[in-house]
Amino acid sequence: MTNKEIVEFFEALKMLAKEKGIEPDYLMDRIRTAIIVAVKKDFGGDENILVTMDPEAGVFSVIIRKDVVEEVTDPERELTLDQALQYTKRAKLGKSIDIKLDPKHFGRIAAQSAKHVLRQGIREAEKNQQVMEFQRRNQELVTAVITRVDPRSGAATIQVGKGETILPKSEQMESDKIVEGARIKVYVVDIKETEKGLRALVSRTHPGLVTRLFENEVPEIFDGTVEIKSVAREAGSRTKMAVLSHDANVDAVGACIGQRGARVNDIVEELGGEKIDIVEYSDDPATFIAAALAPAKVLGVEMDPEGAKACRVTVPDAQLSLAIGNKGQNARLAVKLTGWKIDIRPESGFYGEDEE
Repeated sequence: MTNKEIVEFFEALKMLAKEKGIEPDYLMDRIRTAIIVAVKKDFGGDENILVTMDPEAGVFSVIIRKDVVEEVTDPERELTLDQALQYTKRAKLGKSIDIKLDPKHFGRIAAQSAKHVLRQGIREAEKNQQVMEFQRRNQELVTAVITRVDPRSGAATIQVGKGETILPKSEQMESDKIVEGARIKVYVVDIKETEKGLRALVSRTHPGLVTRLFENEVPEIFDGTVEIKSVAREAGSRTKMAVLSHDANVDAVGACIGQRGARVNDIVEELGGEKIDIVEYSDDPATFIAAALAPAKVLGVEMDPEGAKACRVTVPDAQLSLAIGNKGQNARLAVKLTGWKIDIRPESGFYGEDEE
């Protein structure tokens, strides 16, 4: 390549990187890899192929480095002194020489290989750029547009800015209206490295979604006056949330509910009618456990004397089913919220069919 061709190459590379929104250094690295693959196809070798690309200095060279030996055992990495002298008069036994290659010598198949690897590299870079939109919002709430819905799996392709990812059916709520063109709020759970590159994991069922919705809706949470200590959720059905006020003049539960329930009702509507129990957190485990079992009234909490995070809770006989909840949901969520194993017993100790 002439100096003019090298300059034009780097200019074209710069324009391509800008057009695709890809870092020039990343693109050059992919091209360097593509060239090494192409050279390897025609000339063999790998580690001894050196590709130098320096836009500032206007340098673009492809070199195969080979050792000069008396007897060749590896033609891809070695050559005789007579062969070496054909490239440079300075060749000596025991030394290595650099053989400069011209791209026109790569051959048609090598050129196609380079083109393929380059195209693949651009696709990967574009995909990673898309994921970066979510990377900046990791563990945050984002509003996305549904661009496609898979009719078989029910998975939705969603877009945030230039970023695109999949909202699986398993991470959707039953009440969600998943249709193309609709706007939907999702929680960015994590960014994972997979075999196919970076992937943004998003969800509508994650407890973090409820946390972020309350942060957006309740100024006292946003400014730190009220703290969300824990959230337990069974998406689409019920959530329990424990809150703590850092200001004696601010009622944590009241702030989250809002006047006439305005704040919590907006969130319930966003969640398709999901019930939300907001309880006051306490550093005293017994007090916290009693609050977590709301709306049931707790008469007493007996902690496990052995120090295990387990307790026995006593409730009025008439409220036993309320404390346990439909299919055990209330008790199950209280366990998740507090982190304690809870054994619920009626005040009389009489379970009817469980009488012993």
